[in-house]
Amino acid sequence: MSSRVATVVGGGLAGCEAAVQLARRGIRVRLLEMRPTRSTPAHQTDSLGELVCTNSFKSQDPTNAHGQLKREMRALGSVLLAAADRSRVPAGSALAVDRGLFAAAMSDAVEARDLIEVVREECTELPEGPAVVATGPLTSDALSASIRSALGDRGLAFYDAIAPIVDRDSLDDSVVFAAGRYGEDADYLNCPMGREDYEGFVRELKAADVHEGHDWDAVPYFEGCLPIEVMATRGEDTLRFGPMKPIGLTDPRTGRRPWAVVQLRREDRAGQMWNMVGFQTRLRVGEQKRVFSTIPGLRDAEFLRWGSIHRNSYLNFPACLTPVGSLPLRPDVFFAGQLTGVEGYTESAASGILAGINLARVLDGYEPTVPPATTMLGGLLRYLRDASATSFQPMNSNWGLVDPLTPPVRDKRLKREALAARAQTDLEHWMLERELAPARQGAEVGGR
Repeated sequence: MSSRVATVVGGGLAGCEAAVQLARRGIRVRLLEMRPTRSTPAHQTDSLGELVCTNSFKSQDPTNAHGQLKREMRALGSVLLAAADRSRVPAGSALAVDRGLFAAAMSDAVEARDLIEVVREECTELPEGPAVVATGPLTSDALSASIRSALGDRGLAFYDAIAPIVDRDSLDDSVVFAAGRYGEDADYLNCPMGREDYEGFVRELKAADVHEGHDWDAVPYFEGCLPIEVMATRGEDTLRFGPMKPIGLTDPRTGRRPWAVVQLRREDRAGQMWNMVGFQTRLRVGEQKRVFSTIPGLRDAEFLRWGSIHRNSYLNFPACLTPVGSLPLRPDVFFAGQLTGVEGYTESAASGILAGINLARVLDGYEPTVPPATTMLGGLLRYLRDASATSFQPMNSNWGLVDPLTPPVRDKRLKREALAARAQTDLEHWMLERELAPARQGAEVGGR
């Protein structure tokens, strides 16, 4: 029996992945899951790995960012993907599952391991010993208070107002221009609008379909962070005197001030991802694509992240955690899953894989490790580490997170093929250097 023991808090996707990674490395795990002792407004069962939203894990095509992340997760022995393979339903190129069968496969994969003890009780404070905390956006009030005590007032957020992010290479440079207001540094990209453009955009925005969300997802609107569609209902000129004000800008095509302007702010140092300033929204994804593509310069824009406003508990990763996601004063306590500021099922699970690997390394006397930023997992972790602490927002996997190609490749298909090939090669090199053996296919579900 192993003398090394770790606690994993949370039986969701990230927690299950972390527990299995630890057990594979000979570490005994106490997996704390508060259901059914205490349920949440979102969960319907007490199964481990229950899916509370969609039943799809998105694309499996490695030229798609989500597909590449899955390929990296498979190489690292993802229990989620092994369970998904056993419970999948037809969904074209996407990986979709039967929810009940998937949760059963996840539960079996974890509970069948001799070194994992599943304990059904609520964790009300941070564990004293080595741990991975992966409690997600519905973290209980008691544990949230304990985390807040450890990290300080800025450590935990409960409200998520996200604006869309677009890919730089997809913008129309014949329309979009770089400039700051009143001749300041040209740090922003600007999409200028004439009066007809603006009035047509406002009409489409006001008529667009809004996602109502779940009852447990309801949030108040703060005056300083209103959805763009709500601002549009407050008067025809509200937006052009607000986030779309053209003051201090000159359209180089006309030499005059535009009627309105949509500004884009850099999200990464390489300038691959650009945030639509002030465009937090509850429009449905299809409506965001339709309406925002009417903005001059964004007709063919590729959206790397969609806008949203919802309740969400997440940590201010760059301000409060180490670069590998552990507590600064307790290097054997890692955070994983949505709590760290990643968005999406596979992103959460992937962070759990890495947290489990790194906690095991710490317990074995090694330094934690992170894949290179040419990989999707490494790029995602770099975003969490390097994002602005004053305006940190959750992020999903997208190609804008990884290092750009040198030299650049303009053809979109060829570019993604090259990015995927480089990511896989670099992941394999990293695994070899860190002695992280690839998992045997099919060995994760039901194995010891």
